[in-house]
Amino acid sequence: MKLYKFIYILIVFACVASCIPNKELIYLQKGQEKDRFIEVNQSLSKPYRIQINDILSISIKALDQRLVEMFNPSTQLNQTQVNQQSLYFNGFSVDDHGNINIPVLGNLNVLGFTVEEVQNEIENKLLDDYFKKEARLFVNVKLAGIRNTVNGEINSPGTNILFQDKVNIMEAIANSGDITITGNRKEVQVIRKLPQGFETHYIDLTSSKAFESPVFYIQPNDYIYIKPLKQKSWGTGTTGVQTIGTIITALSLITTTILLTRNL
Repeated sequence: MKLYKFIYILIVFACVASCIPNKELIYLQKGQEKDRFIEVNQSLSKPYRIQINDILSISIKALDQRLVEMFNPSTQLNQTQVNQQSLYFNGFSVDDHGNINIPVLGNLNVLGFTVEEVQNEIENKLLDDYFKKEARLFVNVKLAGIRNTVNGEINSPGTNILFQDKVNIMEAIANSGDITITGNRKEVQVIRKLPQGFETHYIDLTSSKAFESPVFYIQPNDYIYIKPLKQKSWGTGTTGVQTIGTIITALSLITTTILLTRNL
C-alpha cells in the first residue's frame, strides 16, 4: 500500500514540477488590473541612427529623370527585380569611417544620422552644386531592410531581413515561427550592436511592460536569443500527458527489472 502511495505522490510531484504553466506561454499579460487596455508609449521608439556596415537604398528623381541618372547606381533595377541580393550589391554600404560613396557626389559621412537627415543632406547638396528648385528633386533614403537573427528555442532559427521602417521584437519572433513551448518568454536576450561595441538587454515578453523596454523595437543586426526553460532539461515532458507517460514507462522498466532480478 505504501508503494502505491509513493508512486501516486511521485506522479503528482513530477506533473507539477515539469509541466509548463499556461501563464508562461501568454504574451504581454496585463496583470491583476481590471483595465484590459494597454497603453503604448510611442516616444520609446526613437529614430534609428545609421551605423557602420549598414546598407542604404537611395533613389534620386527629378522632373527630367535623365538629369539625375548619373547620381543613381549604374545598375538600376525595376521594382519587381528588387530582392535582398540586389540590395546588397547595389545599395550604399556604410564603410568603417561612416561614409557612403555616391556617384558624382563622392563620399558623404552618414554615421549617426537618421535616414531623414541623410535624405535632406543629399537633397541640399544637389541643389547647391547641380540643380535649381525648378528641377523638382525627390530624394528617397531607406535602410535596405532590418536584418536580425533569432536563435535558441524558436521554430525557425536564422537570420531574416524585414523590409519595414520599424520592427518590434514580437514581429521579429513571429517571422521566425514563434517561440517553442519550451522557450523562456520571460527572459529573452537581445544583443545589440553599437558603434562602441555590444550591449546585452533582457526583455520579459509575458509582461505588458515589455512596451517600455529599449529593445521592444529592434534595430539592424540585433541578435535575439531565446533561452530554454528548465522543464526541457529535465526531459520529463512539457504537458501532463507527456509527464505521466514518461513516468509510467520508467516505472514499468523498474518493475520489470525487479521481477527479473527476483526470478534469478
